[in-house]
Amino acid sequence: MKNFVTINTERCKSCGLCVHACPKKILSIGETANSKGYYSVEVKDQSACIGCAFCALICPDLVLEVYREEKGE
Repeated sequence: MKNFVTINTERCKSCGLCVHACPKKILSIGETANSKGYYSVEVKDQSACIGCAFCALICPDLVLEVYREEKGE
């Protein structure tokens, strides 16, 4: 997989900022609640991730981490 996003579901508060920031619209608020009762964000299509990291940059709770393929790989 070239680029991908990981999500710490226990830290997510369902604010939706990352969902709106994603230019490829691959994030959505999920249907499974975490231990605090929030419905955490989930990735709909990892293969469509372009590794821009807008989602991680806008997240106030540092829930998302974006991994990118290095050039030349």
